[in-house]
Amino acid sequence: MLALVFVFSASAIAVTNHGTKSEAEAMVKEAVSFLKMNGKNAALAEFGNPTGKFVKKDLYIFVYDMKGKVLAHGQNPSSVGKVMMNAKDSNGKEYVKERIEIAKTKGHGWQDYKYINPVSKNMERKTAYIVKVDDMIIGCGAYK
Repeated sequence: MLALVFVFSASAIAVTNHGTKSEAEAMVKEAVSFLKMNGKNAALAEFGNPTGKFVKKDLYIFVYDMKGKVLAHGQNPSSVGKVMMNAKDSNGKEYVKERIEIAKTKGHGWQDYKYINPVSKNMERKTAYIVKVDDMIIGCGAYK
């Protein structure tokens, strides 16, 4: 019986640390509003703050320019300034190139790829919602 309680407790903890697809989309929309109200410099600083308002559970905001350079990353501040145009996930998918293509052709949308989950530390399937704002791509992804 104690083992069963532990399993349910561990499942509840995992669920509370796991963001949803709708939460990821809402966070992107909140980030776009924050950008418009506070300006680019203040927004990028907040988006890149690992303890800021745009990091919740395993959700975080990331921002790229249209050439694949990381402008802000809520879970990996050391990536800021790096050009990730040729980055590939564990299946060889060039997810940054795909992100830029979605931004150029549709202005916003969803993409699927694999990325390391900051909570579990495992490579997991992820779906990210992205929006093009001026010369930037703002996104947030939920792990599946």
